[in-house]
Amino acid sequence: MPSDLSHARQRAIGNAPVRLELPRPRPERRVFEGRTVFVEPLTTADHATDLFAVFHADDRAKAVYDYLPYGPFADVAAFSAWTDGMAVKEDPVFYAFRRKSTGKVEAMASLMEIVPEQARIEIGHINISTAMQNTLEATEGLWLLMRHAMDDLGNRRFEWKCNALNEGSRKAAARLGFSYEGTFFNHVVVKGRNRDTAWFSMLDTDWPAIRSNFETWLDPANFEADNRQKTSLGDLNRGLT
Repeated sequence: MPSDLSHARQRAIGNAPVRLELPRPRPERRVFEGRTVFVEPLTTADHATDLFAVFHADDRAKAVYDYLPYGPFADVAAFSAWTDGMAVKEDPVFYAFRRKSTGKVEAMASLMEIVPEQARIEIGHINISTAMQNTLEATEGLWLLMRHAMDDLGNRRFEWKCNALNEGSRKAAARLGFSYEGTFFNHVVVKGRNRDTAWFSMLDTDWPAIRSNFETWLDPANFEADNRQKTSLGDLNRGLT
C-alpha cells in the first residue's frame, strides 16, 4: 500500500484554524437501525450466548483471536464475564450486530480511543462471525458506526488500526475508505508477541465522498434479489485512499 497521503489530504493538513466546537460528544449507547441490520449496545443478557457460539464455532472462527488481545474463551461463562466488563466501559463502547432477516446476533465492534477534546475516535475490536463475513449486513453495521462517529459526533479524525500481518483487516480498511498512513514497528506486545501496527485514518475532509459512495453502494438498486452487489464498495472507494 502507498505510504504517502493523497494531494487532497495534504492540502487539509497544516496550520489552518479549526472551526469546530470542542470537545465533541461521546458515542451514544443506543440502537442504530439500518436496512438489513440493527447495531445494539452490547449486553451480556442479550448477546453473550449467541456471540460466544459463533465466535468459537470452529478453528476458522477462533482464528480472529490471533489478532485480538483477549480470547479465545474456554466457555460461555468466561466469555460472559468478559462481556460484563466490556458492556459498562466508557472506552471502548461495544456494539453487537443483529441481522434483521433472522434476528441472529453474529458480530460486534466498538468505538474506542475516544478523544473528544481533539475530535478523534477509532473503530476497533471488530469480530465478524464467519457466517456474517462478506455480507451486506456486516458492512452496513460498520457503516452505521462510521456515520455515528462522523455525522452525529462530528469528529475530525476516524482511525482504524490493526496488526500489520492481518491482511484481511488491511483490505477491509481500504475497502471502507480509510487511507493507509504507515506502520508503527515494535508498537505493542500482545500475548507475549511483538505487534507492528498498520495505521489508517479517515478525515472529515474525506468523509463527504466516502459517505456518498456508501449511499450509492447501499442503495437497493445496487443489489440483485439475492443481495449480490452490482458495483463493489471497494471499487467506489478505490480512488479515494
